[in-house]
Amino acid sequence: MDSINFAKGYGKVNSNHLEVEDRVPNSTNPHPKIHQKRLVAILALLLLSLLIGLMVGDLIHESNTESPESPSSSTTNSAQSSLRAVCNVTRYPDSCFSSISSLNNPPESDPEAIFKLSLRVSIAELTKVSSSLKAMNQQKETALSDCQGQIEGALSQLNDSVSAMEVVGPGEKMLTEGKIRDIQTWISAAVTDQDTCLDGLEEMGSTFVDEVKKMMQKSKEYTSNALAIVANFNTILQNLHVSLH
Repeated sequence: MDSINFAKGYGKVNSNHLEVEDRVPNSTNPHPKIHQKRLVAILALLLLSLLIGLMVGDLIHESNTESPESPSSSTTNSAQSSLRAVCNVTRYPDSCFSSISSLNNPPESDPEAIFKLSLRVSIAELTKVSSSLKAMNQQKETALSDCQGQIEGALSQLNDSVSAMEVVGPGEKMLTEGKIRDIQTWISAAVTDQDTCLDGLEEMGSTFVDEVKKMMQKSKEYTSNALAIVANFNTILQNLHVSLH
């Protein structure tokens, strides 16, 4: 009997033990919700790491491909500095800078090229004045006809100045000391021609005098600028540390 009871007791213990084990969670198989939370956290961390890596890569690419000052911006800044230095010797530096800047493309920092542009600006503006005078002078008013003749003379002087700067032979320079003297004389004559035009209108009591004065404001400024540049050209070269070529 004792052996039977012992066997029964042993069987009961085993049964209870099995029941206990059934109720204890398996440590190696966590709850499904906890497992999902861990997966989400891991995925979020991986995604964040990926985004950070992409951002860092973009920053490195930009730093390698963009310099603090690109060659084009450096050239533009140099040209603007030279243009400022040239225009600073004129009576109207602002109109000098703005008018020449519109033509200075690609940017030129050479003072000889800048001076040539100042002549072209003057010619373009005087050409407009000449065309306007022709349109105004339908009745062939003497004062306007004389004024128109003076403007044509000024244009001729400025065109001669540009022609003198054209390099046509090997070793020829755009400007020489002799050319500078001649060009200064021609531009000075162009300034005088414009003043003579207006003086004639006033003396003859032209009804167009105020209109023509307003029309010629820019052309007088631009021609004055060109004259100041050529008159101070050697000083400009010294300030910019360049020489005639």
